[in-house]
Amino acid sequence: MDASLLWGYHPVFEALRAGRRQIATLFMTQDKNGPRDEALLELARSRGVSVQRKSLQQMNTLVGHRRHQGIGARVAAYPISTLDEIMGAARNQGGNGFVLVLDQLVDPQNLGAIVRSAQCAGIHGVVLPKDRSAPPSAAASKASAGALEHMRVAYVTNLVEALKRLKEMGFWIAGADHRGRKTVFESDLTGPLAIVIGGEEKGIRPLVKKHCDFIIAVPQAGPIGSLNASAAAAVVMYEAYRQRCGKK
Repeated sequence: MDASLLWGYHPVFEALRAGRRQIATLFMTQDKNGPRDEALLELARSRGVSVQRKSLQQMNTLVGHRRHQGIGARVAAYPISTLDEIMGAARNQGGNGFVLVLDQLVDPQNLGAIVRSAQCAGIHGVVLPKDRSAPPSAAASKASAGALEHMRVAYVTNLVEALKRLKEMGFWIAGADHRGRKTVFESDLTGPLAIVIGGEEKGIRPLVKKHCDFIIAVPQAGPIGSLNASAAAAVVMYEAYRQRCGKK
């Protein structure tokens, strides 16, 4: 097993619940005996996962920091999806395809926060370029409160080619940029849709933006130039969710 270490209650619990990757060992500090801890232990045992108790110092050493909440797990590598698998999931779940594309987003905290919003908004999968993108790391899983363990994530060699593939499958490509002519609230986001969010510093790259069907902006007041990637992604995804579900 190509093993890595998850840490924190929600990432470990959701990895167990999702069942997408093998979990070899659950680690818990000796003081973890509350109801939530017992629920985690019961779930691990039902999955045939061995449990090891550690002292706080041992857990700090194992994880490499103190932000683990007394919980860790030795797990298989994160299961990377393909673009075809994401599109297949969209078809199998019925309704219109709903995909998120992240153009060179490099901060794992932002990746985790965005995936958490994406999971709640009904996104079928997240697509990123292999170069200059945050990996699906333990830190990203922690920032997502475990949502990353349920989300299909594909890393593609060429993001423009991926957008072309999505177009061939009937998707409309909407790029989010504060200079867009229409706001997100004026745009029709009800059909098969891929939302493109740019990286933290430069936004959507010009060549990627060229292959978007339309550019939408999140309106705002005040002197700050634009929202950060995580906040912008959440606003756009939830407006799309509202339109697609007929929410008023």
